[in-house]
Amino acid sequence: MSTLHLRYFARLREQFGRDAEPLGIPAVPYTVGDVIDLLIARGGVWAEELGGPRVFRVAVDQEMATLDTAVHDGAELAIFPPVTGG
Repeated sequence: MSTLHLRYFARLREQFGRDAEPLGIPAVPYTVGDVIDLLIARGGVWAEELGGPRVFRVAVDQEMATLDTAVHDGAELAIFPPVTGG
């Protein structure tokens, strides 16, 4: 069993009611997409925010990532909405 450290920001933190949590995954290699699928499978707000048309970004160990990016045991995976400036 491997453990990831998930962090949520902005709208997602509010919707999920937490800013961080550990997540056990069966084994690595796993991808960001695999982790997102696990979260979507929780249903409810998780499926609405991560599985629908809503846009979000992901970083692994503070580096921008894609759904194909591999995660490793102990990785920090941050999920956040896109940010606009002005």
